[in-house]
Amino acid sequence: MSKRGRPPFEDVLTPAEWRVCEGVRHGLTNPQIAKRMAISVDAVKYHVANATQKLGFSNRKQLRQWDGVRKSSALSGASAHANPSAMPGTIGQVSRSVADLRAAEQWYRDVLGLKPLYAFGNMSFFDCDGVRLFLCESARPTPESILYFRVDDIHAHCESLKNKGVEFISAPHLIHTHADGTEEWMAFFNDQEGRPLALMSTVAPDPA
Repeated sequence: MSKRGRPPFEDVLTPAEWRVCEGVRHGLTNPQIAKRMAISVDAVKYHVANATQKLGFSNRKQLRQWDGVRKSSALSGASAHANPSAMPGTIGQVSRSVADLRAAEQWYRDVLGLKPLYAFGNMSFFDCDGVRLFLCESARPTPESILYFRVDDIHAHCESLKNKGVEFISAPHLIHTHADGTEEWMAFFNDQEGRPLALMSTVAPDPA
């Protein structure tokens, strides 16, 4: 006789719990996560509670600092800590918050002549000769831009910077998976004056 219910997951968290966890690690609130996942806030709270319980955590802050990687991730099978002593690479992305995304898109495209890459939700991306400009619509735009440094091994670079006294706001976490399976990972920290910075890493799926 077959067992009822969902089949067990091989990973420590279910797919839904992983998606909520990534939202928490990105600093999103429960309502923001609920909106992105098209589920209720109560469902988000349920997944957060399950994730913290499974991982042995007692609060949301511990979940945000957890550097776990889901088994199905391209990063899970990538070579780890290839060069932990290497310095962060080139700037891969600069972000700016804007009050009106459509007006900003038109200005950066038609006035500055930047090449649009893609857009979804309240976010839009442009190419600046290899550096990506990330525009995000916000009800209260901030004048501070975020610099994203491109690295090969995001976990190794986080550990290297931590050893130098850098405190990370969030552990490395999956931001987006493109249609071809390529993953984008980020981790956020502050400079010596409290201004935001980030590491970013692009991980391609295993061709095999």
